[in-house]
Amino acid sequence: MSLYFVRHEHAADTCPARDPEKGQMLLDHISPQNARQFGIDIQGEAVLDNHHTFVLIVDAADETSVENFMSPFKQAGVVEIWPASQCETVVERLGC
Repeated sequence: MSLYFVRHEHAADTCPARDPEKGQMLLDHISPQNARQFGIDIQGEAVLDNHHTFVLIVDAADETSVENFMSPFKQAGVVEIWPASQCETVVERLGC
């Protein structure tokens, strides 16, 4: 498994949370049970208040798995995925 940092951003006027049906669909999608079906283990997630930005830290076999998991979010806006490491790993390898 590899660690990834994921950022999704959408415009205020396309915010899925404004629609209770879409909001529930997204909550169901990021549930641990559903994420596991994509080979994803969500380590953490947060929405930046008033910025329409959703971030996740996930473990996954590869970036393609993360892309597949994030496909519903692409309908509402931009999705960016970056390989990441825990701080301890960076210190052990002597750099970012």
